Order: sequence, then C-alpha cells, then structure tokens
Amino acid sequence: MTAHVIADDAEALAVASALAKEFRAGASARDAERRLPHWEVDKLSASGLLAVTVPAAHGGADVGALTLAEIFRLLASADGSLAQIPQSHFVYVNVVRRQGTQEQRKFFFAEVLAGRRFGNAQSEAGTRHVQDIRTRLTPRPDGSYVLTGVKHYATGALFADWIPVLARAEDDELHVAYVPRDAPGLTVIDDWDGMGQRTTASGTVRLDAVPVPADRVLPHHLTFRGPQLHGAVAQLLHAAIDTGIAGGALAEAAAFVRTKSRPWFESGTETAAEDPLLIQRFGELALRVRASEALLREAARTVEVARTGLTDDSAAEASIAVAAAKAHAADTAVEVAGALFEVAGTRAALDSLNLHRHWRDARTHTLHDPARWKIQHIGRYVLNGTRPPRHGLL
Repeated sequence: MTAHVIADDAEALAVASALAKEFRAGASARDAERRLPHWEVDKLSASGLLAVTVPAAHGGADVGALTLAEIFRLLASADGSLAQIPQSHFVYVNVVRRQGTQEQRKFFFAEVLAGRRFGNAQSEAGTRHVQDIRTRLTPRPDGSYVLTGVKHYATGALFADWIPVLARAEDDELHVAYVPRDAPGLTVIDDWDGMGQRTTASGTVRLDAVPVPADRVLPHHLTFRGPQLHGAVAQLLHAAIDTGIAGGALAEAAAFVRTKSRPWFESGTETAAEDPLLIQRFGELALRVRASEALLREAARTVEVARTGLTDDSAAEASIAVAAAKAHAADTAVEVAGALFEVAGTRAALDSLNLHRHWRDARTHTLHDPARWKIQHIGRYVLNGTRPPRHGLL
C-alpha cells in the first residue's frame, strides 16, 4: 500500500474536512445495512490522515493535539462509527512513540506512513474489571513470545494490518505485542452486534499460541511509571467523537425542521423553523454543542502545553481538562441526539429515515467508560489538589 504524506496541520484539517463531507453521504445507508466501511477506511489510509502524528524526524507531519481532536470531531460529525475505527490506531502509534526503541520506531512509523493500519485488542470480557487483563505473553527459549487469550470490543481489528495486543508477561507487567493481522493462530471474528456504532466491527480477537518476535513487543507498563499523556490523548479522541456526534445530530435536526417538519398549529407560524418554542430549543442545544466544542479545544491546548514540558503537574492539568471535555461531551451527545426527535416531530421517528442512528451511536460510544468517575477526579483535584491516577482512561 502507498499513501499520501500530509505536510502539516493545515493540510491535515483540509483533508479531514473533505473526507468528512464525502463520508457523510453514505453514513445512514452503511448503518442501516451494517455495511462495513472497507472502502472508506482505505480512503483514510490513502489520504495520509492516519499518519499525521508520526514525528517529523521520521517523516511525518507531527500535528498537535488540537488538530488531531478536530480531525476526529469532523469525522464523527459525518459518521460516528467510522470516526471510532482509527481511535485505537492513534493510541498505539503513540505507544510506539513513547516506548518503542529507535529500531521499532523506524519500522512502525514507516509502516504507518505507507498507509498501514493499527487495530486494537485490549479489552476482555468476563474479568473482574476493565484493567484485569488475562491474555498472556509467554517467553520461548529463543527470546520470542507466544500470545494466548481472547479479546472483545476489538474496534479496528478487522480493518487492521497490525493488531496491538495488550497482554501480561511472566512478571505480570503489561506489554503491547504488535501482531500482523494474518499471523498464525490469530482470528478476528465479526460478531459485534451493538445497537450503535454498528459498522465499527468491534468484534472478538482470539489468540491461540500466536508467535511474536521479541522486537514486536513494547513495555507498556513503563508508560505509567512517570507523568504521561497516554490516557489524556486517548480520551481526548473519545471526547472529540462525542462532540462530533452531537454536532452532526444538531445539523441534521435543523435541516429536517427547515425542510420537512410542520409547524404546531398553535404556533401561528407558516413554517416549523419560525416556531418560537423550536427556536428556543435549538438555541439551548446549540449552546450545549458550542460548550462541548470549546471544552474540547481547551483540553487539546492543555495537552499541547503539557507535552512541551511534561511534569506531574502539567500531566494532571491535561488529564483534568480532558476529563471535563469528555464528561460534558458525553452528556451533550446523548441529549442532542435524543432531542432531535423532540424538535423534528413524529415523522423523524420513522425507521426508514434512520435518524435514530445519532442517538444509538452516542449512547453506545458514551458507554466506553463512565463520565461519573471523571467528575469524581475533577472534584478531588479542585477541592483537595489530588492529582488524577495514572491510567489509560484519564
């Protein structure tokens, strides 16, 4: 595969905007038919957009967090499923940047610049909690490893060239093994049947004695031994997806009311768009979306500031800013996507129109991790100066 190499932030945003416009046209049909977006994901790869965080020293644009968040917001405003697919890709590009050796960085960054995609095999079902990882990375006498386990919610794995697998080694420390999609013993099962984000193909990955060379394993546990932005960046992208879903739902609601809704007979207006009560409600919803967008930008700027001088304090500020953006965006996405029916009227509920995809995407994506715990960490930080914990969800 060959891919265009994007030069800078401005080009990255222009490419993302153009792709979002193109992807929006087929989003409803893809969701309704559960037609997996293989062609669209290939377009993302070929555009160079998936390589924009590769460091400049390795030939990438090395865009900032503000640009990366805006890329995801734009994509999610068009298709909440499609935007979710590359989230893990960027997370695991960041792991290479943080924990890879020089040779590992050289190899994997070249792969990304060529259009290769990273998937995700991290979450497991039936364990005590989300960080109870039981997949094992067992050493062999020649220095290589064998991977054994079962992963769920493996968004992006079906579309991936490389599948980063979160596993524990003999010392019980967390590592990431980067495994080729066609590795022997690795099976990706398209069994995702979520009510929302239907085309993410977030199914199951089975690992049956998968061989892994030593130079494809990175010590992920070291990420959390000092100040880090791993969790903040990962959550920033989730916040951007929620914010984009909210904006997309609001735009579609406005278009529907302008062109299809009838005014309520008591309003005394000729069109629904002139109804003062609908105008009031759209103003309220727009305020929610604008606030989420503003919090997203502020969180991204705080991440960028922290990256220039990473300390315990700057990392904590970044995590708290992202937590605020994520908590607000999650509520906004669900509220706005639900209010679409309130403002658009009875016809909007027709299954054939598939307007409910916005709410289904919002409700499903916001289940990724609970906003209530983010609010707890914000409260502890503001009241007692307690820094948030170091893990991948903050």
